[in-house]
Amino acid sequence: MAGLQAARVGRERATFGGDGRSLCGELPLNLCVSQWIWHQFLPSFRAKTAISWWYRRRVSDAPRDAERPPSSPASLRALGRIRVLEALYEWGRLSRPDLTRRTGLSRATVGSLIADLMAAGILSELGTSRAAELQRTGRPARTIGLVPTAAYAVGLDIGHDHVRCALCDLGGEPVSERSVEQAVDREPDQTLACATELVAEAIAGVPPERILGLGVGIASPINPRTGMLCAEAIMPGWVGLRINDELGRRTGLTAYSTNDANAGILGERRYGAAQDCADVIYIRLSCGIGAGVVSDGRMLLGSAGLAGEIGHVPVVEAGAICRCGNRGCLETVASPTTIAELLEPSLGRAITVDELLDLVHLGHRGAIRAVWDAGDAVGRALAVAVTLFNPQLVVVGGELAAAGDALFTPMRRAIEHAAMSPHAANLQIVAGALGDSACVRGAAALVLAQAPQMLPALSG
Repeated sequence: MAGLQAARVGRERATFGGDGRSLCGELPLNLCVSQWIWHQFLPSFRAKTAISWWYRRRVSDAPRDAERPPSSPASLRALGRIRVLEALYEWGRLSRPDLTRRTGLSRATVGSLIADLMAAGILSELGTSRAAELQRTGRPARTIGLVPTAAYAVGLDIGHDHVRCALCDLGGEPVSERSVEQAVDREPDQTLACATELVAEAIAGVPPERILGLGVGIASPINPRTGMLCAEAIMPGWVGLRINDELGRRTGLTAYSTNDANAGILGERRYGAAQDCADVIYIRLSCGIGAGVVSDGRMLLGSAGLAGEIGHVPVVEAGAICRCGNRGCLETVASPTTIAELLEPSLGRAITVDELLDLVHLGHRGAIRAVWDAGDAVGRALAVAVTLFNPQLVVVGGELAAAGDALFTPMRRAIEHAAMSPHAANLQIVAGALGDSACVRGAAALVLAQAPQMLPALSG
């Protein structure tokens, strides 16, 4: 308590004149003290908040130049800009009264900060909201929102068999997107060169100061403490690589990274099927299979970043040997490429995953049976996760999600059969809304989560 009192006295001397008035003319004493506390403790989260911001929406990184307590009107004003931008990033379009309530700043301060940010091209007036138009008294308040083209983030999705890159605006909408087939697992140098080329192509013509950074979703667990890929059996050519450092060096952009399934759930929670859902499992059924788990609004990463590796849960006793070294893993029976291979003997030729899905939609009995069996295996594996985490929603992404009811019906039945009845009773299982773009948009969202702290630099 003595430390807080000393801080209060120091803040009063730094911020107030002899007549007790604020020299900056903006923030009262109690708010100055709260801001000092905010800046003292928030920087300790710097290395961990790129993902957790989404699940503790009031938590965000402090910019590097704000790690010391603000002691001047300029620094307090910069802090006010961050508060306004955080509110708009979290809630979208807001009126000036709404911003005043959500930021705790005075009406005059909010108006002044909005004017600054509008002059810098970061904010704009969007007209009145539908709710405001329906109010019966008074003039509807005009809303303020971020200008989507004020800044951009680059997203990379590095799967087992592809590299996808997208340039996204502040609203998370892809401005450009391109995917290239690539044998990723054993070719890190070629893959990184391909990724670097795609990034350079995406940002060509955009002023460098408008690029906030690079987000990466990769088909490998990442140790959250060391930043190293835990890829010994999954992507053997990538063992020990620090993906942020390597791509940062190659592209010149600050890089943030996470597992591809975690990137997928970030995308679906921010822009897709899981918006406003605090308990959700996202499962990606692609060349590799993985899951992202959000429980009570928090991403579960595990002590070494290995949480959610559902593709390596055994589901078939004495099944095929998996690349992880175990036998009968879910990935050996439910990845789209494995399912397509099952049809080769009856069709007399190899088929692609796209052809498999076409056969399912055309009613081909063999294709439907192969996908149905895979769906049953996925459901049995998910039943354990459903019992453990009690989600309200399961979002299915990856190529196999396009199989529709041939996949979802056996999944639901297997979960209902194996999970506890209360867990399965109100569970929804839906296809992802973002399709193949879920991971790349979620990767860009890692960067955009930092936008409120980065954007004030554009306003001078």
